[in-house]
Amino acid sequence: MRQLSVLLLAFLLGGCMSGARKEPLPTVASVDLQRMMGDWYVIANIPPWIEKDAVNSVENYRLDEDGNIPTTFTYRKKTFDGPRRKMTSKAFVVNRQTHAEWGVQFIWPIKAEYLIVWLADDYSVVIVGRSKRDYLWLMARRPQIPEAQLRELRQRITAMGYDVSKLRLVPQRWPEVPEKQ
Repeated sequence: MRQLSVLLLAFLLGGCMSGARKEPLPTVASVDLQRMMGDWYVIANIPPWIEKDAVNSVENYRLDEDGNIPTTFTYRKKTFDGPRRKMTSKAFVVNRQTHAEWGVQFIWPIKAEYLIVWLADDYSVVIVGRSKRDYLWLMARRPQIPEAQLRELRQRITAMGYDVSKLRLVPQRWPEVPEKQ
């Protein structure tokens, strides 16, 4: 666990000091935090090194009584039948008017920028990014999205200033996921 903490600290510090200054990445106008809670399957990402070989990646958000958002990221490394791995962090809403800008903390006191830059009206798909355009997560409530929707979202991501050649589709293989009632 100590080794993971040291590696995460190096990742976060490297992300804070690297890259040219970019224009801020605009966020969505408003996020209903209650609707954001729950499981999000990672469909595609421009991943940090720890996620490069991840499959069956799922991010889970839970709103606590203080308004903070404990998060749990679960995945398997390289193979669908490998051991399930888990990382936890805590998100803090930075912009209390829109709820679209969060700071995510793996190691105190460092908070990584986490911007909700696109969100489907029905909260079925979300794009999360950073102003540096170094990392990005395209997530959905179900493990797959239609190919046409994926193409349209890739165009959105390009328009935001990301290099989509770095976008990695995250393999997802699950038993049938029931529709929400």
